[in-house]
Amino acid sequence: MSEKKQDKQFFTVARVFFLLIVIPLSLMAILIANGIFKLGVTVKERAVTVLDQKSQEEIKIRAMNIADEVASFLTERKKDVLIATIIPATESAYKQFVSENRRNVWIKDGDKLKQISVPIYTEMTLIDKSGNEVIKITNGEIAPKSRLTNVGIPANTTYKSETYFASAKALNKGDVFVSPVTGWYANRADFEKGKRFSGVIRFATPLYGREGLQGVVQLALDYRHLAAYTDHVIPTQATPVFEADAATGNYAYMVDNRGLMISHPNDYHVEGLYSDGKPVPALTEQSSAELTKKGEEVLNLNLMGFVDPNLPLIAKDAASGKPGIKTYKFAGHTKFVAYAPIKFFAPDYPAPGGFGWIGMGVDVEKFNESAAQATQNIQKEAKAWSTTIILILVISIILLFAIAGLLSRGISRSIAAEVPADSQGEGPFYDDEEEDK
Repeated sequence: MSEKKQDKQFFTVARVFFLLIVIPLSLMAILIANGIFKLGVTVKERAVTVLDQKSQEEIKIRAMNIADEVASFLTERKKDVLIATIIPATESAYKQFVSENRRNVWIKDGDKLKQISVPIYTEMTLIDKSGNEVIKITNGEIAPKSRLTNVGIPANTTYKSETYFASAKALNKGDVFVSPVTGWYANRADFEKGKRFSGVIRFATPLYGREGLQGVVQLALDYRHLAAYTDHVIPTQATPVFEADAATGNYAYMVDNRGLMISHPNDYHVEGLYSDGKPVPALTEQSSAELTKKGEEVLNLNLMGFVDPNLPLIAKDAASGKPGIKTYKFAGHTKFVAYAPIKFFAPDYPAPGGFGWIGMGVDVEKFNESAAQATQNIQKEAKAWSTTIILILVISIILLFAIAGLLSRGISRSIAAEVPADSQGEGPFYDDEEEDK
């Protein structure tokens, strides 16, 4: 076979390899690079428009959903205390009741996060009509008789000032007293050392028999189960966190019907009690400097007009029982707040406000700063990936051309070896390309 014919076969095989391998590889690389580029652009656009009207409505709906979940949760607890009036009044039955009513909570175990199942109630008590505790389950264990007391005297209660017995005793059959969030105060210094607020909400109802009032049944809801509805929420992201950072201005919180903060990323804003049972006072314009110096920063939004005049207005709107959105400027920052009422009603939580409300706040400027930084990081990563893909593509093409060349030359030599040089007979012979001319 002529040398010209062999070269022609070589280039024909090379072209086939090029079409079958190099072009599909190139198209794949282009599609991947284009996808990465579009991802960066999309993330940037979403970051810039994160608080447009649609996004604001989505945060409002999220606040409404959480408020409804809290209301349902509290309604279930109300049902539980009514069920507790018809179960056998024995220590074993009460202990089993507490043990079987459980929910998961997030905890930090060293550097790891994990969920554990814990009882919903830290305490269950049967109290006679004089206020004496008859049966008491504390932290899942039966309390010995020596630890039972008369809770008709507020000073004898766990938090030294509770009136749940008298409040429940005065109710009609089937009515339930629901206390405010009650617990020892965690000041700023303790919070920064890792201490967190802990407390209870008490559900108590009168127990009636054939001879009338027999006493009161009481369940103490572990505060952690209530706070979990807001503690792990960032308004602008779907994935939960262990603890939100209030410094970002992007967090959820819960307020009761008095305007007091009952769940907040900074627990020193949550109302609590001194060791003698007296409540830590909320900040006011007159007391703010002194209390802040002591690290006592309880927030009552109805009294916070001296810090931000919009806060009492938001609290008033939320207490009207209607969800809403408020965007305003304060101290050079754009503030966005979505709020929704917790529609749980009881004698001490009347309509329209009910138990309180859920708030979701975003400091728009701070959020945009973090969003812009995240966008830049994504763009850098996208650029790095694109560069890597191009480099891999170039190296792959060079290697493929080398492999194609070797294979093509081998195939051409095999063909030449199989076909004798004089197999075409006597000339003259013409190439197809020459005939076309």
